[in-house]
Amino acid sequence: MRVFSYLVGFGLSVIGGVTSIAYLNLLTGERGWLEYFRFISTRIECYLLPIGMLIMWLSLYFPSQQE
Repeated sequence: MRVFSYLVGFGLSVIGGVTSIAYLNLLTGERGWLEYFRFISTRIECYLLPIGMLIMWLSLYFPSQQE
């Protein structure tokens, strides 16, 4: 179960990271970093990166109930 949750978290992190990097193409000379972070904070798929990292962290650092 821990391996499955780790892989799900990894997949969500990859999806969120790729979309966040893809949205960097919108960052032009007249737009700054603050506007970029405002934009990605409104996009739901960019929230998958921290959610996936949290799931991976939970699957690694919290012991399973079975031993």
